[in-house]
Amino acid sequence: MRILLLNDYGVPMGGAEVLSFALRDELRKRGHDARLMTTTAAEMGAKGCEEEHEADYRCFGSISRYRTLLQTANVWAYRALQQVLREFRPDVVHVRMFLTQLSPLILPLLKSVPSVYHVVWYRPVCPVGTKLLPNGQPCRVSPGAACYKNRCLPLRDWMPLMIQMSLWRRWRGVFARIIANSEATKAALVAEGIQPVQVILNGVPVQKSKAGLAGDPMVVYAGRLTREKGVDVLLRAFKSVRNKVPNAQLLIAGSGREEEALRTLVQGLGLGNAVSMSGHLTRNELETRAREAWVQVVPSRWAEPFGLVAVEAMMRGRAVVASATGGLQEIVEQGRTGFLVPPDNAEALAEKLLVLLLDRRLAETMGEAARGVAQVRWSLARQVEEFVAVYEQLVAGPSIVAAL
Repeated sequence: MRILLLNDYGVPMGGAEVLSFALRDELRKRGHDARLMTTTAAEMGAKGCEEEHEADYRCFGSISRYRTLLQTANVWAYRALQQVLREFRPDVVHVRMFLTQLSPLILPLLKSVPSVYHVVWYRPVCPVGTKLLPNGQPCRVSPGAACYKNRCLPLRDWMPLMIQMSLWRRWRGVFARIIANSEATKAALVAEGIQPVQVILNGVPVQKSKAGLAGDPMVVYAGRLTREKGVDVLLRAFKSVRNKVPNAQLLIAGSGREEEALRTLVQGLGLGNAVSMSGHLTRNELETRAREAWVQVVPSRWAEPFGLVAVEAMMRGRAVVASATGGLQEIVEQGRTGFLVPPDNAEALAEKLLVLLLDRRLAETMGEAARGVAQVRWSLARQVEEFVAVYEQLVAGPSIVAAL
């Protein structure tokens, strides 16, 4: 089959991008002609994301102050996709992220080809993508006037993004199938009247088993440094951890708009000798550093749509301590592969980290169980097989799809 993948960004700086490349490459290994189209934009505020652009096709994208207008109507994306469809003639189009760069303007072009919308976060039902209010509380209302009244969006962004949401609703019928990456994401879509929704869990490559735990107890966080990720909560929890495990170390890998504030917090908590903030790491660099981990922590405030770093850690054979919210609740098995704790609760997070850092054998046992679960449930091969089945159903025609 000829399969065209669409994603806003083509630099491997986030889970959606990493998984887009992995899906494309795995499809190619299976004999399919899979190609990826993205924009030229890089992540806003990212540092160290200099990896080579890996897309097969590119169109204009921007992270400038005009980005909001581009999100609403990216004429360059429309023209580029029009040409790609004409020249490549895909059997199926697989759309991942399109609302932060490519824009809904591309959707009418998909009427003539079977298309799948693979929803990987809350952007289709929330203009800021997190379903969080500025005060950190979950948002439980539909996008509209509330986005401005609750100060989620300034007026200059609110107006074009409301137009964007209107266009997305008008043209979403071009998709023959809508697929969510977790039950949490599906629930958010269904709550806004977007259905039916199928769930296909993300997958990661199966890795060789990592060696047993060694060295000083090490905690690793990998991800964006933004408020919803809860790294400040982790730092406060780690202050308590150090009081009982003086040789414990914390690696924070990532970059983002909260980086300077977090560095200041590290010094304020007296953790300068215990916390390493590496900035953005390439995938290979992160894998090398993560081998030192005794436990991976995902302290998110928001309801993570999935939680890719948790699955990657489990595939390495490492236990995970994560917030009991969103897709993370579908990944971590309490007391078997790690622990779930209430979000925004440094005391509870410290308690569970101490359970593992004070008991190397328990940490190893949970890590071994985590790897076993990941190999079965979250392998990239399993994910690709499920998507290929969807593609085949769509290519077979409406009568086959209707019968399923």
